[in-house]
Amino acid sequence: MTVLREFFESYYRLRPVNATFTGVHAYDDRLPDWSPEGLESATCEMRDLRRALSAARTAAGTVAGTAASLRDVAFRDRELAISFLDIQIAEIECAHFHRGNPSLAIGEAAFGIISLMTRAFATVVTRAEACAARLSAVPAFLEGARRGLAPGLGAGIPDEWRRKCLRECEGADRLLAGGIERWIALESIPASPARHLTQAAVSARTAVARFAEWLRGAPSGGEERYAVGEDFFDLLLDRGHWCQRSRAELSAAAGDALDAALDVLHQRSSRAGGWAGVQARLADTHPTVADYLLTYQRVWDACRRQSDTARLLTWPEYPIRYVPIPVHTRDAAPFLYYLHYRSPAPLDNLPVHDYVVPPIEPEMDADEQERRLRTTNTGVITLNHVVHHGAIGHHVQNYYAYHGPSEIGRVAAVDCASRIGMFLGGTMAEGWACYATDLMDEQGFLTADESLSQQHTRARLIARAVVDIGLHDRSLSFEDAVAVYRDRIGMPVDAARAEACKNSMFPGTAIMYWIGADALHRLRKEQVGGDMSLQQFHDRVLSFGSIPVPLVARVWQ
Repeated sequence: MTVLREFFESYYRLRPVNATFTGVHAYDDRLPDWSPEGLESATCEMRDLRRALSAARTAAGTVAGTAASLRDVAFRDRELAISFLDIQIAEIECAHFHRGNPSLAIGEAAFGIISLMTRAFATVVTRAEACAARLSAVPAFLEGARRGLAPGLGAGIPDEWRRKCLRECEGADRLLAGGIERWIALESIPASPARHLTQAAVSARTAVARFAEWLRGAPSGGEERYAVGEDFFDLLLDRGHWCQRSRAELSAAAGDALDAALDVLHQRSSRAGGWAGVQARLADTHPTVADYLLTYQRVWDACRRQSDTARLLTWPEYPIRYVPIPVHTRDAAPFLYYLHYRSPAPLDNLPVHDYVVPPIEPEMDADEQERRLRTTNTGVITLNHVVHHGAIGHHVQNYYAYHGPSEIGRVAAVDCASRIGMFLGGTMAEGWACYATDLMDEQGFLTADESLSQQHTRARLIARAVVDIGLHDRSLSFEDAVAVYRDRIGMPVDAARAEACKNSMFPGTAIMYWIGADALHRLRKEQVGGDMSLQQFHDRVLSFGSIPVPLVARVWQ
């Protein structure tokens, strides 16, 4: 077995929920071991793997970090595996993640179940049996995770983290209380596996309730608990994003970019009657109830036509359909990290991918129908659900990643329980989706108001970079971060607090959108023209898979 094969075997075995989402089903009956003993064992195993990967580099006689060596896909994948392990080891050894953030544990338990309930990668009996086994593992998993959290929580749990995790406990409870029974009925699960599911769900629900009770009584942490600190953030920039710009340089650039983006938004929206008027017109422009689902597909078809006509890229045949959120996860979804577009499992190769959207049904109260239609208006459908996620953005990028030569690049950006499978996949996955939305704006695909909405989104994503750096190098307090979103971006206070909370939990994640999109725009300016068309550039970028965009720029030939 090659060292990279050993790496992947370890990756899936230690992360069975990630494995399920990726399409590796040997561990569908398991949850990870996040007890103190389990975390220590995993760290030792990852250190051994890192040594073996480093030895393979030495044996190959190549020099780490040089552009020439990194152009070789096999060498590059080994280097990316090493950088992944560097971050994973650092996460486990600090008090910010597995040893300090209870939200990670409840998310892993909930989505360990959802991953088996919502995708028909095997017969329903096979999935139900695996789900019953995984449900049976929830009590031991949460108890082990709680023991693993105890040392890191000596400094207490930040109040915003506690509130978020308790909300996720409510979502898990709803999933286990009613979601399992609805799933049994929906897919006509036979009596024996249905009985096992129901019994296991009862014990899992009790375990979630105990976890929530413990969480309510745990001591509160101070302001310092929201930040991971400068050193760790610098590690994420260097080893995760492969970014060669310093944190100070990025902070100054993001601050300037935010000012510029907001100035453009103000000037453009002033000419359009003001930002409030733009927002009102966008909300007023929405499908009818009867035309709601059809609108997604119609906009998707138009997006592809525009891309093909302009020869933006080689669009793959990769079927997707827009469907309402499944009834068996619908009650739990608002309380969890429940994505409308959850990336297809690259190793399952299902014939069509379901993109789940908020249900709007004829039997709903008319006021509720109208509220949902105004919230999920045509602009939201176009910008978010089609361009950014379901069409030229994430979905097309995922296809290229899954069919590319990089083994790391195929799986790094798979959506898992609380985040993507490997941190290093973020600048390409999110950077490309943001860049692709800019691209369709350039092509005139958006209406005037939708274009203004996209400009607001640009500002919001740059604000996330400002907050990400500021929170974690402690130049911004948590309330300062909330104020950036509330006062500069105009987010409602509850949304601003939720965004700042997410930023604090997952350092280096919010900045990946801006780093990735900015690097792609820079690379395009350098490369397109002469012998390279826009289509050739985009096809080449996407062929690298979900690896750091700054790394792509370094190895470009």
